[in-house]
Amino acid sequence: MKTALTIAGSDSSGGAGIQADIKTMTANGVFAMSAITALTAQNTTGVTAIFDTTPQFLAQQLDAVFTDIYPDAVKIGMVSSAPLIDTIAERLHFYGAKHIVVDPVMVATSGAKLLQDDAVQALTEKLLPLAEVLTPNIPEAEILSGMNIANAADMEAAARTISERYGCAVLCKGGHQINDADDLLWQGGTGKWFKGKRIANPNTHGTGCTLSSAIASNLAKGYDLDTAVERAKAYISGCLSAMLDLGHGSGPMDHTFNLKGDFVRD
Repeated sequence: MKTALTIAGSDSSGGAGIQADIKTMTANGVFAMSAITALTAQNTTGVTAIFDTTPQFLAQQLDAVFTDIYPDAVKIGMVSSAPLIDTIAERLHFYGAKHIVVDPVMVATSGAKLLQDDAVQALTEKLLPLAEVLTPNIPEAEILSGMNIANAADMEAAARTISERYGCAVLCKGGHQINDADDLLWQGGTGKWFKGKRIANPNTHGTGCTLSSAIASNLAKGYDLDTAVERAKAYISGCLSAMLDLGHGSGPMDHTFNLKGDFVRD
């Protein structure tokens, strides 16, 4: 069995973060491991408290994983502070981590900025150059490229700029009134569009976490990046189409919509 590591925060309501990553990796056929950057008190209506781990303890988690069950891929989600980002970058470089997928969680869907300026600088200087692929949404791509994005041509220009700046592939996620659900993968100087259809489901908590974890899972299994993205988009479409409805806000998706067995659906 192939293995994947998620480095992210814990979501106590189970829809995003570490919990979504582990469910996604499991559903995509890899053994999931985790290094937790923060504990959160949150549910479908919002986040009420965040408790960051220390850089020293985060390093110990990473050491424990890499020295025993070496991950075939690594997914990195929200990391709130520069010292934590520095720790992750140093440890991943030390262990020669491969197939690193970075979901640069910088801006909430509401448009609220989630990282302090020093954390953004650490992310761009230390972590992004280690990535095989970044998965920014439109607001995050605007920050990373320094450009306004209003249409498909702008997405292509921004993705090209980000890819050249950080030396990695970029999956620029659509939506945000740009298109239905079309994503652009830019790698090696060329772009490829992955068409998608917007699913009328208001419960989209954890979609970014889920997509990046699915990509990492498929990279761990040996698929090339194009195929990993295609399979990840198909998986998240299935999660949304299952129309799970939990909680009083933007609820979670059904990560196990395709899980079958004697212990699942009874």
